[in-house]
Amino acid sequence: MAHHAEHAEDDSYHPKDAVSAAIRALAITGGIGFVGAAAQVTVHKQNMSPLAVVTRFGGTMTMLGGMGGTYAFVRAASANLRQVEDPWNTAVAGFSAGALLGLRARTFPAVLGYGAVTATAMAAFDYTQGLYGYSKNHDEDEFERRQKLRKNFQTPAEQTFAELGEGRGITGPNYEERRRERIKETYGIEVPTSPVPAS
Repeated sequence: MAHHAEHAEDDSYHPKDAVSAAIRALAITGGIGFVGAAAQVTVHKQNMSPLAVVTRFGGTMTMLGGMGGTYAFVRAASANLRQVEDPWNTAVAGFSAGALLGLRARTFPAVLGYGAVTATAMAAFDYTQGLYGYSKNHDEDEFERRQKLRKNFQTPAEQTFAELGEGRGITGPNYEERRRERIKETYGIEVPTSPVPAS
């Protein structure tokens, strides 16, 4: 019974800070918009001042920043209001961001069309867990999954010694003893176990 209560408590919804999420997304997408505006200035045929990034192509920066901020805020606010994290929050947020893009056309069908397309694309991406979600095991704990990934890429020391050989800073246990034996077998020289004291 206690285990069931603990499981239910773990599955409970944790509210998100919509404002901080919006500010973070606004900064990221606004930065991307700034880079895009700067690229537009660079490829323009006429000579333009650096201020043209803001004065001439500032709309690109404003639109991308606004879309990112709107998406992040609406997604977090929708999740907080519904008390659940699912693709519907992403759909509502995608519609809001797409509708903002449609406002540039100044027609109601464009607002609905851009909103519907963006909502469908973002909800489908969220529902399928992005590009790798189809192969992800949802029953496996994320920490354990990452630990397994780390162990998969760790090579045992014995395998490293076998592939690279010893020496050049790569030494295994009892290396000095094996080295003395090899020198004695090859050259017939007895290597002392302790360093020779300086005279």
